[in-house]
Amino acid sequence: MKQQSAAVNPKAWRTLQTSQRLDHNLLDLSTDPGFTCAMVQMSGSPAQDDQNRSAQEMKLAGLALIVAAYFLFACLDTSAKYLAVTLAPLQIVWMRFVTHSGFAILAFQPWRRPARFRPKHPVLQTLRALCLGGATFFNFFAIKYLQLAETASIFFLAPFIVTALAGPLLGEWAGPRRWAAICIGFLGAVLIVQPGPAGFQPAMLLSLASTFSYSFYLILTRRLTSDETAESMTLLPAVIMAVIMAPIGLSVWQAVPDLTHWVVLFATGLFGGIGHWVLIKAHEVTPAPTLAPFLYTNLIWMVTFGYFIFGDVPGSNTLLGAAIIVGSGLYLFRREEKVKTGSSQPLDR
Repeated sequence: MKQQSAAVNPKAWRTLQTSQRLDHNLLDLSTDPGFTCAMVQMSGSPAQDDQNRSAQEMKLAGLALIVAAYFLFACLDTSAKYLAVTLAPLQIVWMRFVTHSGFAILAFQPWRRPARFRPKHPVLQTLRALCLGGATFFNFFAIKYLQLAETASIFFLAPFIVTALAGPLLGEWAGPRRWAAICIGFLGAVLIVQPGPAGFQPAMLLSLASTFSYSFYLILTRRLTSDETAESMTLLPAVIMAVIMAPIGLSVWQAVPDLTHWVVLFATGLFGGIGHWVLIKAHEVTPAPTLAPFLYTNLIWMVTFGYFIFGDVPGSNTLLGAAIIVGSGLYLFRREEKVKTGSSQPLDR
């Protein structure tokens, strides 16, 4: 052994020791979070990669849910327009809330966890239910006479109304840029409504009333979200409206002509109930600013259903007005996101 050790080349031995020290130093640097050499630094732990992948999957799931929600809302309006040919609108409104209540009760089973359905603000919850009922009532009357594309375009004014009223009602004041977007959005609505003897249709006032009612519903939803559970905010409005409207719905009841109409009548509540639930789930997994622009996918479904089911072709004024509302709405969402993240100055919102 001594003879073999003595035969080792001293220069080769020093080279081997230097290489071993360099390997140890590189290993130490690779675990140092401040070391950034691309050849040495580790790219990230598998757990972190899985977390990033999971977050991306949740975001995509939220986008799929929000598109599904507005598809279901388009199905609701289409069903109501189909039924309004033979049935009283008030009858359809009442059955929409009755079937919505039945679905929500079966899905949530409130008797298992009654505390989650006990309202902390019963007066505001009742007002919120009345606003949703008013929005449904006016909308179902409007779509009996208007194209689905027309009611959808007017409905898109809701974010502008919410932004305008959030200042005095919620203390969330809009700046000049967002007010400019609101004014442009309303100009788009004027183009659709055509307030003159030639193109104006009185039913558009019903659609505007529906939009204002829904805007107050959204404001109350924003006010109650921090205190009330998602389950109570889904179930209680339907139950309240089903009870309040029972005498009216029964008094105007008309015979349902066939099984198809019965199926569509029950489907209204399912479309509304599942749509609201899917909307809530989408906001649970994806930030609201990311979801907000997908509100306008509803217009695609409404135009499609209107054309293939009712043979409606939107007029040029409707399409141009809708484009103006959508464009200014997207800008409004972008400005609100910047303000909430603190990237804008308070006086330039």
